[in-house]
Amino acid sequence: MIPYPQIDPVALSVGPLSIHWYGLMYVVGLAAAWWLGRRRAHRLGLTHDDIGDLIFYGAVGIILGGRLGYVLFYGLDQLADDPLWLFRLWEGGMSFHGGLAGVLVAAWWFARRHRLAFLQLTDFIAPLVPIGLGAGRLGNFINHELPGRVSDVPWAMVFPSMMGLGSQPRHPSALYEFALEGVVLFVVLWWVSARPRRRGIVSGLFLVLYGVFRFAVEFVRLPDPQLGFIAFDWLTMGQLLSLPMMAAGLLLLIASQRRDTIDAVASTGRPST
Repeated sequence: MIPYPQIDPVALSVGPLSIHWYGLMYVVGLAAAWWLGRRRAHRLGLTHDDIGDLIFYGAVGIILGGRLGYVLFYGLDQLADDPLWLFRLWEGGMSFHGGLAGVLVAAWWFARRHRLAFLQLTDFIAPLVPIGLGAGRLGNFINHELPGRVSDVPWAMVFPSMMGLGSQPRHPSALYEFALEGVVLFVVLWWVSARPRRRGIVSGLFLVLYGVFRFAVEFVRLPDPQLGFIAFDWLTMGQLLSLPMMAAGLLLLIASQRRDTIDAVASTGRPST
């Protein structure tokens, strides 16, 4: 058993203002996406300013879609009891699947403005996302969120008493998601997207891998207490929402094999400024 690290969820306090680690993780993810995007901006004929706009639109999509998605999928009862809870983002409560929908809307808008094919842009965006996902899972862990189910594995942790889970050791499921959704997904997508690919392959691979990773980790992660299991005494909301992701990803991968369009990777030249 490993002791749960005692990390204050508040990273810095200045008077009445508190900066939470959870919020800082979003900054880390967006900054990483901005830096990585600038390195490959020339592939789409975009400038560094265009990448800044893309990240801004994406951030709006993440925040609005993530929060609204969480409320829709997980928190309607809590919203009814406390409407102001909708705006307390520092307390956690963001849905990846809602955030994904928000980012796709933002990508559609950006692609339309810059006359890019939608899948061409999503293939560009997909490798920029996993670092933010991994940072977000670290934020969940620091924020005492996403506890796992009881386990006797050597690395199991006893979660803080404030969570009301007792003294039984549990899977550190947020760290599993950090490793899979953050590290593994980034390495695979960054490597695959380094070469010219048929349009849709990178996007499809993102959807399939994230869906598989999330579906698998849900077996050792406690279901959301306000929902419990959705069906069969084992299916969680996270798994249910991941099923259409995996299906859409597989369809994209299959369809991409029938396309002749291969997005070129510039081998020379410097990124636009």
